[in-house]
Amino acid sequence: MRADDHIVKCFNTEGACIPSKHYMVNIDERLKCIEKLVDAGKYFTINRARQYGKTTTLKCLEEYLSDKYYVISLDFQTLGNASFATEDSFVKAFVRRLLRTNEKSQIPDDIIKELTEIKDSSSEVFLDELFDILSDWCKNADKGIVLMIDEIDSASDSIVFLDFLAQLRAQYIAREGDSDDNSAFKSVILAGVTDVKHLRSKVRDEDQSKVNSPWNIAVELDVDMSLSARGIESMLDEYAVDHDLNIDAINLARIIRDYTNGYPYLVSRICQIIDQKLSTETDMFSTPEQAWTEYGIEEAVKIILNEKSTLFDSLTGKLTNSPSLKNNIFNILMNGATISYNPDQEDLSQMCMYGFINPDNGVVRISNRIFETRLYNLFLSDEEFNSNKFSESGSMDKNIFIHDGKLDMVLVMEHFISTYKEVMGPLEDKYKEKDARRLFLLYLKPIINGTGNYYIEAQTRDQKRTDVIVDYLGERYVIELKIWHGDRYNQKGEKQISEYLDYFNLNVGYMLSFNFNKNKDESRRSVERVNVGDKILYEGMV
Repeated sequence: MRADDHIVKCFNTEGACIPSKHYMVNIDERLKCIEKLVDAGKYFTINRARQYGKTTTLKCLEEYLSDKYYVISLDFQTLGNASFATEDSFVKAFVRRLLRTNEKSQIPDDIIKELTEIKDSSSEVFLDELFDILSDWCKNADKGIVLMIDEIDSASDSIVFLDFLAQLRAQYIAREGDSDDNSAFKSVILAGVTDVKHLRSKVRDEDQSKVNSPWNIAVELDVDMSLSARGIESMLDEYAVDHDLNIDAINLARIIRDYTNGYPYLVSRICQIIDQKLSTETDMFSTPEQAWTEYGIEEAVKIILNEKSTLFDSLTGKLTNSPSLKNNIFNILMNGATISYNPDQEDLSQMCMYGFINPDNGVVRISNRIFETRLYNLFLSDEEFNSNKFSESGSMDKNIFIHDGKLDMVLVMEHFISTYKEVMGPLEDKYKEKDARRLFLLYLKPIINGTGNYYIEAQTRDQKRTDVIVDYLGERYVIELKIWHGDRYNQKGEKQISEYLDYFNLNVGYMLSFNFNKNKDESRRSVERVNVGDKILYEGMV
């Protein structure tokens, strides 16, 4: 740690990150983009998934804008359900929170007096009374006032909140229609997981929800809030200096980004586990530098994939509540299906809103590798509970595949092929093609469970070909699964996996083909060694 530091920084996964207390990626560019919208007087919403940096952004934005504007920063999570029951309860709760911001928002004395009278009133008060006061404040202020409200999901069942938004809209429209009218907030920023369109559909009946949106004056916030590899690298560099460590921050940042796609919570959680657990609490790494390696990241990911969290509870909860969506995600992952993204399809729209999927060139993609593997594990576990023969066989055989701490992937392939033939019989039915990936993963999972990780390379996942990447005690194995389409197609596959091995700096790879040709050569060995250039491939065929 630097000698002049009085606060020992740490990685944070609970609540907002504070630059002086927590290691975090610099978000100045994000703040500059948002500042442009504020300067233009725009009203907008920051809708992002859970633990995606919304509150951190608002906290930093409050400080960032404070020289130019008066900033009111409220958190609706601090309001109980009763606060949204009636206009009177909402207005008084809102005013109480507003008065607590006095020191930062610098509320004039006359406005404080009027707000205090509302707060203490024994009579019923209404939204228009509140907005008369707010309008006077905006009109007489010597600089613009920015209203920021975090955790708007807390108001998701409140008609009163929609009426509050309608009042904000009315002020905005009046201001836009009269250039001399400055009786509205300079900018209003709402932050939450749920966007206002979904709020409206939850509390209005269907006919009402289609028209007169209370937030149709809002502009889109086109700001990437994922964390870049360069940003992660800078954060790791700061950590390394503070702890006097020599680590490869460039490579580590790339690997963390590959696993997380920049999802802020997952990035921080990986770093937090390495810092707080792997560097200090295990015998696996003798020095912190050894923990801050690709192997350390793999171990951190393994912990994340097996721990309970509200983030993953939310993910599985959405699938439980929507069997059709769960079936579609299953088809994407297990069968290589392609599903078009349609923002008007409610299940897909909500999964995107919650950060679990992304539209990618018009099709649905799981947001990141960790979510994807967690979903694979969920689907495979569903089958394991039903006494699946492949998972049972893999579990019984697992001890024979480990030699000197290394996984014998050739032996895994040989035993899987034997199990497949025993359980499934001859590969004669085309409908079994879609089962290939699922059955291999069912066999593999209990063998590496608790010690290794696996994931599917998204760029090669389709109905013809899949690359499974296995990380086991610091060793990496790349296995291509594919449907057999003849020697020519196989040679193309050999070239593809050879190039893919170059990416991982590996010399040995594995190919497992499923041959549905009734006239195939049954005399061929189940797994054969093939040299492709400077690479060694072990090719198995079912």
